[in-house]
Parts: sequence; structure tokens; C-alpha cells
Amino acid sequence: MRFEFTTATRIIFGAGTISEIGALCAGFAAHNDSPLTVLFVTNTLSASRTLIDQLADQGIHLLDLLTQKGINPIPFLVSEEPSVDLVQAGIQTALQNNCTVVLGLGGGSAIDTAKAIAVMLTNPGNVLDYLEVIGRGKPISQPGVPLIAIPTTAGTGAEVTANAVLASPQHRVKVSLRSPYMLARIALIDPVLTYHLPPAVTASTGLDALTQLIEPYLSNKANPLTDALCREGMQRAALSLQKVYENGNNPADRENMALASLFGGIALANAKLGAVHGFAGVLGGMYHAPHGAICAALLPQVMQMNVKALQQRQPGSESLEKFHQVARILTGVPTASAGDGVTWIKELVNTLQIPPLGKYGVSKSEVKTIVEKTIVASSTKGNPIELLPEELEQILIESL
Repeated sequence: MRFEFTTATRIIFGAGTISEIGALCAGFAAHNDSPLTVLFVTNTLSASRTLIDQLADQGIHLLDLLTQKGINPIPFLVSEEPSVDLVQAGIQTALQNNCTVVLGLGGGSAIDTAKAIAVMLTNPGNVLDYLEVIGRGKPISQPGVPLIAIPTTAGTGAEVTANAVLASPQHRVKVSLRSPYMLARIALIDPVLTYHLPPAVTASTGLDALTQLIEPYLSNKANPLTDALCREGMQRAALSLQKVYENGNNPADRENMALASLFGGIALANAKLGAVHGFAGVLGGMYHAPHGAICAALLPQVMQMNVKALQQRQPGSESLEKFHQVARILTGVPTASAGDGVTWIKELVNTLQIPPLGKYGVSKSEVKTIVEKTIVASSTKGNPIELLPEELEQILIESL
């Protein structure tokens, strides 16, 4: 057995830890009299004032926490899914203002944008030089500037992953910028920052978190460390996801989902994902649909097809046994089988009112094109069994 394990240099978790952000940023200041200038990458200032206002009601003023420590924050607003052009614009903003630290606060879009900007500030060339699939795929050779990542959703785990998923509209695809040098120096997870999320966002991001625990656990690159994190994360998500959807202000359930998201992010960064995310990368580049919602719509069908394929082609495999284990964790029933786990997921998706992919314009006419792209996606390579093109087509059709 051989595996590697990497994660953010420092992880800070707990309710109220957002109040430490000024001091944490100041820790990266050079030992001279010049003020520290931070590129503040966020989608909370542009998309909604809800979180900002909620924190202000508690006496927490985000920008004040920075300026009180002599830090000059330069806001860079992310109002869309991260793209190659958006990252290039962020790089220019950082260079023009002499930013030496990047702070990413928001959902996965803001944090992925921040990660890409931070690493590109120290590596020559442009983003396409380093992108998978559509770019030159050059290895990133230098650590980025210090990055602090603070999630405001419980879903992507982006604060502890070593990649940034970027859209390229001209190629109609999402691809990854990937390197261990993209791991944050500090990942700060404060569950209080998720209290403002509406039920629909709680549902889609929460199911993304659950997917990112199930897929690494079943992945062909799983290892004992990621398995332990996934088991713990699945237990917490199974206990709290529906509860937090129904009551978003419950601290214990918000904390469980924040931990589930964190554990999933660490796991996927050190194992692999599977066909759900293989599809999601393709669909996210072709259609205007939230990543979490895509994963949620696909998860039941992908699990069902994987179980069927394993039963037919690898009936005695460890992967099939792990599907049984997933079912027992999710249902809480010691005798549950893989099929029971699939049923549990289907019922949860229905309860959380996840819309089918057809809502986002996905149609049968593009099924073959989507499948062709999904087969070569990096996430698909981690699936526990190689699914046939016709099996992938059936998954997609049943998800419409």
C-alpha cells in the first residue's frame, strides 16, 4: 500500500472564528512599515447583502476587521462561475494594486477564483498554459502568494482542495487548474457563515458535500485516511442534511454540514471522485447550472448504475462491499445493502426538491456529446468501475 496525503497548511474550525481574520491576515505582513495589501476575492458583496448584514448585526464588520489591523483590502467581486477570463482579470487587479496576499471568502466560485489568482501571481504565463484538457497542461512550478480561504457554504470543500475548476465558454467545458501549490495557507471554516443560506442552496450544496464523501470513499484511489474522513462525514451529513434544510438556524446541524464539507474536500484532494463529477464538469461548461444542483440530480442514477455494473461484472469486489457500507452509514441500519443506500439517496433528493437536469436546458439531443466528454474527464477515471457509454447515456437520460 502506498498513498500520499496533503491539505491546507493550517485549518481553523469553529463558530465565531471569522473574527480572527484580521490578525490572521496580518501574520503575512512583511517586516517593514509598508501596509499589507490583500486581494479580497468574494461573491458575498455582489450577490447578496444578507451575510454581511447578519454579521454586522453580531458586531462583526468584515472589512473593518482587516483595516483595523492596518490591512488594505482590494475587493474583487465574483458574480459568476469562475472562468479563465475572470481569473486573468483578478491577476491584473492584484498586480495593479501590489497585492501580496489573497483572501477568498464565499462559495466555491469565489474560493476557486482566489486559488487560481494566488498561484498565477507567482508563475509565468497565463492560465491556459497550465489548464488540463484545453490548455498546455504545464506543471505549476512555484508556490502562490499566501492564500486564506473562508467558505460561506457547506458543499464544495474548496478551501482544502488543490485545484480550481474554471469554465471556458468558448470550449463549453469546465476544467481544472491543479497543483499542490494551490492549497491554502489557512482554511478558516466558521459554520455561522452558512446560517444565511436559503433552503434550496442548503440542499444543493449539502448534496454536493455528500457526493464528495461518497465518491472518494468508493474511488479506485481511496486510502485509509480518506476512508476514515468519508465515513465520519457521511454519518454527519446523513444525520443533519435534511434537518438543516428544514431549519437552517440549528447550530449543531450547520456544524455537522460544515464538517462534512470540509472532510469531503480533504478526501477528494487525496483520493479521486467519480462519474457524478465527471458529468458535472462537462455539464457545468455547457449549461448555466450550479455545480451542486448538477451533482444532486445525478447522484441517485450514478449510484444505481454503479451498483448494477458491479453486481454484473465484479460481484465479489471490494467496491461492491463498500457500497453496502455506504448504505449502512446513510440508513443507520446494520443489515442494509447497496440497493437500500440508493433508495435512501433517491428519497433524500426528492425531499430536498432537487430539480432534474432538464430544468437547465439539458436535452436528449446532446446526450451522446455529453457522454463522449464525460468519458475522458479526469473525475470519471476515479469511478469504482469503468461504465460503458450506453450506461452513461442511461444515467443522463434518467436524470433529465
